[in-house]
Amino acid sequence: MNALRLMTRRNVVGGIAASAALSAFPSPSRAQSVARVVVIGGGFGGASCARALRRIDPKLQVTLIEPVRTFVACPFSNEVIAGMRQIEAQQFSYDRIIAEGVTVIAQAAVKVDPKARTVALADGTSLGYDRLVLSPGIDLKFDALPGYDEAAATKMPHAWKAGEQTMLLRKQLEAMDDGGLVAIAVPAGPSRCPPAPYERASLIAHYLKTKKPRSKILILDAKDAFPQQRLFENAWNELYPGMIERVSLSQGGRVTSVDPATNTIVTDFGNYTAQVANVIPPQKAGRIAEIAGAVDNTGWCPIDPVSFASKLVPDIHVVGDACFGGVIPKSASAANAQGKACAEAVASLIAGKPPASRRLLGACYNTVAPGYAFSQVGVYQPRDGLFAEVEGVVTSPVDAPSELRAREADKAQDWYKTITVDTFG
Repeated sequence: MNALRLMTRRNVVGGIAASAALSAFPSPSRAQSVARVVVIGGGFGGASCARALRRIDPKLQVTLIEPVRTFVACPFSNEVIAGMRQIEAQQFSYDRIIAEGVTVIAQAAVKVDPKARTVALADGTSLGYDRLVLSPGIDLKFDALPGYDEAAATKMPHAWKAGEQTMLLRKQLEAMDDGGLVAIAVPAGPSRCPPAPYERASLIAHYLKTKKPRSKILILDAKDAFPQQRLFENAWNELYPGMIERVSLSQGGRVTSVDPATNTIVTDFGNYTAQVANVIPPQKAGRIAEIAGAVDNTGWCPIDPVSFASKLVPDIHVVGDACFGGVIPKSASAANAQGKACAEAVASLIAGKPPASRRLLGACYNTVAPGYAFSQVGVYQPRDGLFAEVEGVVTSPVDAPSELRAREADKAQDWYKTITVDTFG
């Protein structure tokens, strides 16, 4: 019953705004000079932060630097791959954010000078800042997997950044003969949205079951366990018996190299040649965070969980997938909550006040077939310099009836609409 109560539309879909709901925006006193806040990265973390800053204090000079004029969302992109959704449903402009007073610059940030507090742009111009927020998302560690690089990704797509890669993987599935093998290489953590590879396998299985039923899916996994594992495996047995095989780390599933010329994936204990190879490489914080000096030897950005301030560079804050702050997941929901909480902290610091400690809510939906989804919800708060879980993570019941799975599928759609409106307008 506790799980069912938490999985209500109010608590989960409404949880997109949890950082605001759990604590009201502060009302900082206005300084004599206009403070300049620059946000790099226009995803769920950066866009939410920029928008929240203007709402907290309309006198702040807020600039969002994002080279891509149309954002393509990763949540629900697995449905695009499986032919259940069009890519246009993933695309969002920054028009509403601009209308609210944020200056959006469609340039790439190429350098950060923390001493001078300036950001250099690709066109040769530069901006000064009083506070800088980095939300660069992830970069793929192509050098971590022998044989795999950006050229190889045109043959063996990762589809881990939504857009062209999403459509490439979809087209490869559509072109594959019935009876072909789809191989998905899953890296060890930490990574963006840990359950997403298994949702992808599920939805590809739905497509194959409908269009190419003699085909198989092989998951080659660098982990032994993964989030919501029992829920996924029960769904596979129920919906796709015999279609999905997973080889875990201890079974020899860790991918050690690839050969794009033959579509071959090499593991510790065997080679697998697939008609469609979806290779998801290891990940790290986006490049600009490394340039700024905010990345440590883990490849991620250590932060103070109260202020989101970098532990390595002064006057810089980091939100979203790029940061490492404990057990809070790398997800759109978490990034959205972090962006708003960071905005509160930055506004407080500019006003000369200490930032308040906030609880953040993260919700993750996974769809395994039309009308069949489950979820995981966690509340996180700062503790001992990291984010810790509050009262544990709540996951959908393993033995839930089909009616609950269908309701969660509807709630997943509601969640997507809510978070995208909350972030982009």
